[in-house]
Formats: sequence, structure tokens, C-alpha cells
Amino acid sequence: MTLFDKIWNAHVVKQIDGGTDVLYIDRHFIHEVTSPQAFNGLTKRGISVFRKNKTVATADHNVPTENQHLPIADPLGRIQVDTLTQNCADFDLDLYGLGHKYQGIVHVIGPELGITQPGRTFVCGDSHTSTHGAFGAIAFGIGTSQVEQVLATQCVLQRRPKTMRITVDGELGKGVGAKDIILYIIAKLTAAGGTGYFVEYAGSAIRGLSMEGRMTVCNMSIEMGARGGLIAPDQTTFDYIKGRKFAPQGADFDKAVEYWKTLPTDADATFDKEYTFDAADIEPMLTYGTNPGMGIKISEKVPLPSDLNNAASFDKSLAYMGFEKGESLLGKKVNYVFIGSCTNSRIEDLRAVAEFVKGKKKAENVNVMVVPGSQQVRLQAQEEGLDKIFTAAGFDFREPGCSACLGMNADKVPKGEYCVSTSNRNFEGRQGPGARTILAGPLMAAATALTGEITDVRTLLS
Repeated sequence: MTLFDKIWNAHVVKQIDGGTDVLYIDRHFIHEVTSPQAFNGLTKRGISVFRKNKTVATADHNVPTENQHLPIADPLGRIQVDTLTQNCADFDLDLYGLGHKYQGIVHVIGPELGITQPGRTFVCGDSHTSTHGAFGAIAFGIGTSQVEQVLATQCVLQRRPKTMRITVDGELGKGVGAKDIILYIIAKLTAAGGTGYFVEYAGSAIRGLSMEGRMTVCNMSIEMGARGGLIAPDQTTFDYIKGRKFAPQGADFDKAVEYWKTLPTDADATFDKEYTFDAADIEPMLTYGTNPGMGIKISEKVPLPSDLNNAASFDKSLAYMGFEKGESLLGKKVNYVFIGSCTNSRIEDLRAVAEFVKGKKKAENVNVMVVPGSQQVRLQAQEEGLDKIFTAAGFDFREPGCSACLGMNADKVPKGEYCVSTSNRNFEGRQGPGARTILAGPLMAAATALTGEITDVRTLLS
């Protein structure tokens, strides 16, 4: 069996005629955006939360990243956060809200607290729940009605997806990281290339990644249409989990590891589809269009549409971005840089950026936001002096939240402006009405911040 098969089969409570499974969920993460309607549904029907200790809540999407000790100024954001707080109190659920030492982006706090573990199933009313698959788990986003379903039953109705394995072998080049791997894969397979599949990532380049790098890869599985992504647990996984707040301790941890070691895909297992890529072919990547599949290597130029049937859509995307076919993006002036989101806001990301910009200054024309993914990441960055490095470079080091990943809080990019962003989506208006998003990895974003224009980070690396 595959890694996916082993976990899925162990969690099927009942099979329903027609190909639908009742799937047991080990942990349910909730936040302020997709949970209010679900709680309202429970209240109307007089239903309580079935297994309260399996639900973890935090506030992340609407929270401000400045002055979090003050009341939220935005009325809608304040209502949503207050509603989450009230619902968690009414239903007796754990909440890591504003001011709590564990508050942060939902897909950052799960792993760092040791809640995310191999062999488990995780859901959240958020598409980037696939992040947790980096630990060898089945994790996927669900809709509001399904949030209510899980709260009421600890199960969700799901059709079993097909399986895909993507193997990346070889050594990564200078300046190339996890974000470049996944942007490269999505550019190769398109934003719809994984539709209907659950993806397992394998190969020496994947195994060589840290847990934080693996989370970046799995985080963006949804951006190629996949249901989710996962990576087999190994010693890197076990070392990361050991000693964390909610991880098994002592003999229980050793026992858990023995089970986790049985999870990797069997040698004779088959997948519905397979792809193999050479790590040496990957360069620092960036997007030029309005979906994550519209990506190119930094050395490449904006292409012609590969499918003439989509030529009108392609032209519309380029018109929105203000780019031309055949144009190199090198040297393109950029006024905003965002380093954060559930894709690239962990301590490893901040360390890499801090090391790169230490002793340097940002370009005068650029506004740079560095937003840690959680209160724990923020504290660790301060303890290591990373915040002082960012401040000295002219970067704005903020408090935790989803921030400029999406236009649901105060951290928006103005209309018509370019933002090189370490987030996961470059849709029209994603970072604010009319904002133009260019996705890239942390080092590419940092290079842009220093030069004020899109720059090949390799030219700045010693």
C-alpha cells in the first residue's frame, strides 16, 4: 500500500454505497473565517461538539499585525474574532486567540506545538491544511458545512481521491529552496495538474529538506488542484516532533515512532500517476500571471500561451499584471515585499532572510513586511536577534497573522502595485483590490527588497 492508503484505510468508519467514505478525523483546526456558520448550525439544531479535545482554534486571518493588544479597528475583523471567542467559550473549546502565547497561523501552530503527527487525519476550513501532510499525514481543507459535520460527528464524508507520486531527485543549486521546488512543479503540471489526486512527494531532494521546507512543499499542493500532499515520515520528522508541547513523551514517543516507521509507501505499491523531476533543473522561481501555475525560472521570459484555447485568459492575466509575452522580469521595479504566510513564515524562513540581509539596507522605494507565523516564532526571532537585523535593514517586523497573504485585514497592497510575496496565491486582488502579486521564495523576496527590483538572488549570494 501507499502511505496514503495506509492512513486512509485506518480511518474509514464506514463505506457508503456510491463510493463515499465516512472518514474519522483525528484533529480539527478552526479559525474565525469559516467557523461561525458551522457553530450557528449546531446551535440551531441543539447539537454540542462531539469530541471537544479534538478541536483546536486560533485567530489568524482577520487579526491585525500591529498593536494586537488594542481592539481590532476593522469592524468585520473584530466581529469575526469576537464571534470565534464567544463560540469557543459556549462550546468549551481550546482557543489560542489574540494575546495567547500559542496564537498564530493555524498551519504554523499545529506543527510547532506537536499536534501534527504522522499517520493522522487533519481538516480545517482552509485550503492550505495540506501543510500538515509534510509529517506523513492526510490533511485537507473542507467547506463550512463540513466544518459543522466534523464538529458534530468527528467524521467527514469524502470520496477517496486518486494517488500521485512526484519524485524530485538530485541536488538543489545555489539559491534554490523548497518554495522553488513547488513553484517549479506547479509550473510544469499547471494549476489543474493535480486535480482529483492526493500527492506523495518523494526523492532525494525532498528527503533532504528540513521539516519546514517540507511544509512549504505540501502547503502549495492545493495550488495545482490536488486534494492534498504528503511526505513519508523519517528521522527528520521524528527529531522535529520530539519534545514538543503536545507530542507523545518518553516511552509513548518511542512507541509512536515504531508505528510511524510502518507508514512509508511499500516498495511494490503503485500510484495512479507518477512524475519525476531533476533537482538540478530547478532555478529560483517566480510567477508572472494570476495563478500559481503561471511560473518561470528567473532566467526565463514570460512565455507564449501553450494552449491556444486559453489565449484570451492568458492575455487577460498578462494585462492585469502589466507584463508582455517574451518579456524578462529581471529589473522590474517593485514597491512591496511580503515575507510571511503559512507557506514561509517559520523561524527557518526568517533566519534565512536575516542572514541574507544582515548589514544591508533595503532599497528606498520598497515597503517590506516580515510577519512571523506565530507568537512562538516571533519570540524565537526576538531571542535570536533577528528582529534587530530586520529593523536595521529597514524592514517592518510585525506581529503574527495571515497578514498580506490575503486582503482580509489591514495589510493590503495598493491597486496597481507589484508585491513580491512568499505567500501561496497570486489571484487577481488576492492581496488587495488591483494588487499585482509575484510569488517567490524568501531569498528572492529579500533580494528584491534590497535592490528595489526583481533580481536573481544568485547574483547576490557569496
